[in-house]
Amino acid sequence: MNVQQEGSAVESIGELARRLVAADADGWTPEGVRAMAAELGWGWGGTPDAPVLITGRPSGDARLRPVGDYEKRYADGESYVELAVPVANPAPDAAAQAAAFRAAREEVTAALGEPSIMGSHGDMGPFYDSEPLWGAPFVRWRGSPDTLELRAGTSGPELVLQPTDPAENWFWRQGHGEEHAISGFFGSNRDRANVGLGFPGGWTARSWETVVRSLGGFLGALPAETTALGIRLAMPFYGRDGRSAPLLFDVVCGDRLSIACFAPDDIGPAALGWGTVAEFPDTASVFGDDDPKWRVAAGGPGEPKGRALAEMLVATARAAGVSDPTDLIIGGEAGYVGDYHVTYYGLGLPTG
Repeated sequence: MNVQQEGSAVESIGELARRLVAADADGWTPEGVRAMAAELGWGWGGTPDAPVLITGRPSGDARLRPVGDYEKRYADGESYVELAVPVANPAPDAAAQAAAFRAAREEVTAALGEPSIMGSHGDMGPFYDSEPLWGAPFVRWRGSPDTLELRAGTSGPELVLQPTDPAENWFWRQGHGEEHAISGFFGSNRDRANVGLGFPGGWTARSWETVVRSLGGFLGALPAETTALGIRLAMPFYGRDGRSAPLLFDVVCGDRLSIACFAPDDIGPAALGWGTVAEFPDTASVFGDDDPKWRVAAGGPGEPKGRALAEMLVATARAAGVSDPTDLIIGGEAGYVGDYHVTYYGLGLPTG
């Protein structure tokens, strides 16, 4: 058994990714997974309910997820739905976690090419797992019969090998329309690997409190997630006021989150929490010095106060005449992030 010994050279994340993509779980049956473990040179441990593969990696052993009550409705003969391999153990703060994820993403991308799917799981991961509080970014190299995902784990980034169909079946069946049915955002590119990829229906926020909750979670994690994914979002919001739908906000986030407000001065933006470039000089590089007049700098990974920002945006929208959540509209421009087409499932807001 070629279990890595302490002190020996540690296999790089890119090399590990290549070996996982080439591994054959043979339908994810108990026999197939044991054969895969032997092929990878890993020992078998843990318990029947929580089996592990002993990798010898300093970042920790790999976890297998058996098909249980939450998974069985989405599986079709598989005994396991995931093999998760920790690849780094960064400090627990958002900045360190985001940096570790980004470094791992760059290594795997160098080994396998650009991921065909990227996004955030939001606060609800596959098969109803809870996700890290700092953010839940993921990138995915979709394949058949298996898919490799780099995911934010509870202690650091993890490479997750999974049978493709159960994970996608789970995601598809969350499109039942109830509030908060799907969280996070999901982006796919035109890679041939995405042929046949299904997209679930979304849901619609039915109250302003729902918008505050969903938008607050989104904004609070956003700079950590965009930093981890290596992307920059530019997301305009328009507000239908009964006569037209003018631009209200521009949310821009790379490694830091900045928000501009275009609402009329007569609603009192300063009293609602907006400042000027004099108060937020960092926003000059994003929005310029003069127009828009009102803006806020919300900070980098782990710094934005998501709920407070969401409350400010909702109060501003309502003061500007937006009477219903369905009248707060994400600009269609936000759906294009580099080569990816992105759907913001977790916000529950229309796109137009």
